[in-house]
Amino acid sequence: MRTNLHRHLTNPLTGVRNLGILAHVDAGKTTITERILYVTGATYKRGEVHNGTTVTDFDSQERDRGITIFAAAVSCAWDDHRINLIDTPGHVDFSDEVERSLRVLDGAIAVFDGVAGVEPQSESVWRQADRYGVPRIAFVNKLDRAGADLDTAVASIRGRLRVTPLVVQLPIGQEDGFTGVVDLLRMRSLVWADDRDTFREGPVPDALREEAHRRRRLLEEAVAELHPIALEEFCTESAISAETLAIALRDLTRTGEGVVVLCGSAYRNRGIEPLLDAVVAYLPSPLDVPPVRGTQGGTVQERAADPAAPFAALVFKVNSTATGRLTYLRVYSGTIERGDAVLDAGVRRTERIGRILRVQADRHTEVDRAVAGDIVAVVGLKTVRTGATLCAPAAPLVFEPPAVADPVVSMAVEARRSTDTDRFASALARLVEEDPSLVVRTDPETGQTVLSGMGELHLEVAVEKIRRAHGLEVGVGRPQVAYRETVTRGVSGLLYRHVKQDGGAGQFAHVVLDVEPLDAAGDDGGTAGFVFRSTVVGGRVPREYVRAVEAGCRDALAEGPLGGHPVTGLRVTLTDGATHPKDSSEMAFQTAGRFALREALRASVMVLLEPLVEVTATVPDDAVGGVLGDLAARRGRISGSTARAGTVVITATVPLAELFGYATRLRSRTQGRGTFTTRATGYAPVPGAVSNGTPSR
Repeated sequence: MRTNLHRHLTNPLTGVRNLGILAHVDAGKTTITERILYVTGATYKRGEVHNGTTVTDFDSQERDRGITIFAAAVSCAWDDHRINLIDTPGHVDFSDEVERSLRVLDGAIAVFDGVAGVEPQSESVWRQADRYGVPRIAFVNKLDRAGADLDTAVASIRGRLRVTPLVVQLPIGQEDGFTGVVDLLRMRSLVWADDRDTFREGPVPDALREEAHRRRRLLEEAVAELHPIALEEFCTESAISAETLAIALRDLTRTGEGVVVLCGSAYRNRGIEPLLDAVVAYLPSPLDVPPVRGTQGGTVQERAADPAAPFAALVFKVNSTATGRLTYLRVYSGTIERGDAVLDAGVRRTERIGRILRVQADRHTEVDRAVAGDIVAVVGLKTVRTGATLCAPAAPLVFEPPAVADPVVSMAVEARRSTDTDRFASALARLVEEDPSLVVRTDPETGQTVLSGMGELHLEVAVEKIRRAHGLEVGVGRPQVAYRETVTRGVSGLLYRHVKQDGGAGQFAHVVLDVEPLDAAGDDGGTAGFVFRSTVVGGRVPREYVRAVEAGCRDALAEGPLGGHPVTGLRVTLTDGATHPKDSSEMAFQTAGRFALREALRASVMVLLEPLVEVTATVPDDAVGGVLGDLAARRGRISGSTARAGTVVITATVPLAELFGYATRLRSRTQGRGTFTTRATGYAPVPGAVSNGTPSR
């Protein structure tokens, strides 16, 4: 059933699928990607993670660590459809790579471990896909493992993700005896032999016939509850045909009302062909998703996926290689060819396309042009950053860029040799350009260069990349967490007058502020951001000056009074003010807003917040006591434990600052048999870290 990749370069948009593979670390995403490439004929040898022979995990660190770190794009063809596939990381430290990929995808395959079901990072990436409205199908992998059970995994999908799973397959055999699946739509069996690359199709085995009919009935009932056409047929015929089921499953997948669930074992090459058929049948093409929206001159515009429309694309990844700078694009509308001039709409700078490459992980095939719906890399763009919108100069448009999470862990870094300082600075700049979730700053007190990222592993990988790619010796300091500060009791009626007269035009601004904690709970544990409002009446402070006061207040949030950490979770109200007919200006009111809020924060009761993570540790049952004691010593709050086939899964919420070095401690307490994963959950007050302000009169 292999097809030739190059036959389908001119497929219409209906034959294109742009999708990603999402999952918790070690659920089998990369193995599935490798099997898809093999089954479709894009590769002629099955890559293995444990052998370091995979196409998508091509970076030396990925092969050394055995995990996906960088999102990799590949292309293949199946059933006269082009599939542009992005294999995303599963580790929480690299969730920003997932975020950038989801921003440009039309669909996704969510992979779940047949033993563990929905794991913490599975849930996180599912919520990320929810935010972007990306339709998904589910694949329960590793059904050949001891303890694997499709029904248990489906129950966790229903319970933890709160979606309606629509199971379209029944496994044939269990654990080591898993050999294939029953296709519940067409009521047929698909069986794979160990010595063959393709499956054998046949009737439903006698031993499973009754169970298959029961599950087909459950599928029909579930679909009828959600889809009006299927319901009508079910009421009339007391059954739903395979054709109507396929149409209904396609519609429910694209609206997100239901999730088609398939199963298999990617490592043993079982279940991949039906998964590809489901991708083609249920996930949308670029024509099936709503037109992309952007802004131009303050107005919202839509661009349809039309090769003849004005060109518009979003940059979702930048990679510097030994042969040049690669800029990865999702083309939403229009067509580009080699030599075309494109506008970086955010900075109003025009650049020229050198070459256009069809991506196959670290290998590329040059093409003459790219059209709407394509995911390609281009060479020749010198200054374009991740998140930039590229468009036709005559039809400018700006897309919303992918969200970038705030870093939570920092470490001091330096070049060990003073002669390498300039090269080290250049390497850091290139690193941040490739990965916007990394931040480099200079500590004003110590003069140290501080590298901040999403976790210990994220920073380790970044530093190791500098060492390997640039041949530099790098010294690192102990990681530090990113604290926040917030208000627990504010102040009212704080008056600040900014007056400056030193010849010529002066500066005058008079503001009165109220500061209070935000009541609304947010994504970071009840300390959601900053809200500014004005209750000034009678035009005492003109509207443009109100905006300047807000800008000044936002400047003041950068450093709080407790330790210079960013301030969050407060509401500021401008209640009064005064102007001068000659000396008032936006600059004066911005300055007044900045200093007024700083003074108000010093007078408020402030508390220091620390980041929390949810730790999910899987440990042998004879080591549970020691692990629980260690988590308690790290100020962890145990939220649950589940026994599972000789092991116990412990869930706890722990301050991030207490988790440095935890991997080594867990291995020693479990004789190397314990594993753990983490997921950011928000912020909480640090015990004893409170500033008692004196409210102003």
